[in-house]
Amino acid sequence: MLIKTFSAAVTGLEVTTVTIEVCLTRGVLFHLSGLADTAVKESRDRIVAAMMNNGYRFPVADITINMAPADIRKEGAGYDLPLSIGILAADGKVNSNGLDRYMLVGELGLDGRLLPVKGALPIAIKARSENFKGLIVPRQNVREAAVVNNLDVYGMDSLSDVIKFFNGTKEYQPEIFDTRKVFYEQQKHYDFDFADVRGQQNVKRALEVAAAGGHNIIMIGPPGSGKSMMAKRLPSILPPLSLAESLETTQIHSVAGKLSRDTSLITQRPFRSPHHTISQVALVGGGNNPQPGEISLSHNGVLFCDELPEFNRTVLEVMRQPLEDRRITISRAKYSVEFPCSFMFVASMNPCPCGYYGDPTHHCVCTPGQIQRYMNKISGPLIDRIDIQVEIAAIPFNDISKAEPGEPSEAIRERVIAARHIQEQRFKDYKGIHCNAQMTERMIHQYAEPDDNSLELLRTAMERLKLSARAYNRILKVARTIADLDNSENVQSHHIAEAIGYRNLDRGDWAERGI
Repeated sequence: MLIKTFSAAVTGLEVTTVTIEVCLTRGVLFHLSGLADTAVKESRDRIVAAMMNNGYRFPVADITINMAPADIRKEGAGYDLPLSIGILAADGKVNSNGLDRYMLVGELGLDGRLLPVKGALPIAIKARSENFKGLIVPRQNVREAAVVNNLDVYGMDSLSDVIKFFNGTKEYQPEIFDTRKVFYEQQKHYDFDFADVRGQQNVKRALEVAAAGGHNIIMIGPPGSGKSMMAKRLPSILPPLSLAESLETTQIHSVAGKLSRDTSLITQRPFRSPHHTISQVALVGGGNNPQPGEISLSHNGVLFCDELPEFNRTVLEVMRQPLEDRRITISRAKYSVEFPCSFMFVASMNPCPCGYYGDPTHHCVCTPGQIQRYMNKISGPLIDRIDIQVEIAAIPFNDISKAEPGEPSEAIRERVIAARHIQEQRFKDYKGIHCNAQMTERMIHQYAEPDDNSLELLRTAMERLKLSARAYNRILKVARTIADLDNSENVQSHHIAEAIGYRNLDRGDWAERGI
């Protein structure tokens, strides 16, 4: 008897419907074809034990299973459930009527329990697009899969529950999930607030400009000056995620297996802070089973690299292309996958190995050569992709001891949202351009062209401060954002002046002067 069940293969964020054909004939062999990996081939042992512990006997027959399409690699234990249901249906233990209307995914424990799998959300989206009536997943995955509307999503606890569902011996109800209600209810809370930050007004202003235009930013200053503290509060002033951005971000975390059982949607912008010992694969993604890296897990959010020069230089260099393209393509001999990675890159660093170069309250013990080697750990092309470079000094005692809190994140966020709204209207006819940081050179000349006075100021600054030529476009992008925060239609000279002040690492004499 020939039976078909349906599941899905997830490669990157791409999902392919997998048709599992099960045929039972006289014999005692077990054949599995269709480019299955080791975990899939080992499913027979799990299925045998799960059936036995749920009161069913594994068929004594020649079982031939084909997983189509054969050129798509099938990875992981998520095929246990559709394989076991297909075998039982071919043996007459499960009613085969209706199997073609449901997609199944789930790993089996030896006792028949259904264990969670990765990628339930993109699988649910694929099931709906393929016009399946429903999707059956492990109970732990039901909330993330139920985000998809117009699809009946059932969360099951065991193989026995799925058998009863298809045989009609027990009635089950699909998970009901109000996506929009949950999305808007969960958006309101932030763990960190800029009200906790005393002083550092110039750095808070730089972070506001970065958030308003989506600009990458690096903070340079001594230990204890508040670099990490302020970076962690950056998501609290970013515009809230849209529902489309939330779904896209949740898909990435679903594929990576980063969603908890109680999480259905990621409603706040991600903040990822990898350790400086991170490898290239962990940062950009890849591996035998391609998984998103930290830059993709930061999609629509913030990637924070603390103590940037401590990172391996080759690891940092692989970020150059994703910072420009906002997508990462991972190509290997056996696969090629693409992940989105549109994130704000935020970094911090000390000015020298000991951390106190230029600090008036501490003596720096580093030689000029050590300082130069330390700064050279960050390549020019990477610095070129960081729009805002701001120096940060140690916090004076008077600022620390003040009882008054700083300006709250909510007030800053309102200004950021207003500036972003101006940019959305400006770029509404451009595909993939949402903020000033994404402007092309042609768009810079169209929307950020300086007037004669501003151009003269920019020329003088580049000559006297030894700014590099690559800083020109970055200054204009940042100046356009500052003008948006001022609700100014044109870029004026004081906008240019402030933007010039955010290019400290481009100054040719930086390593020779004090901060």
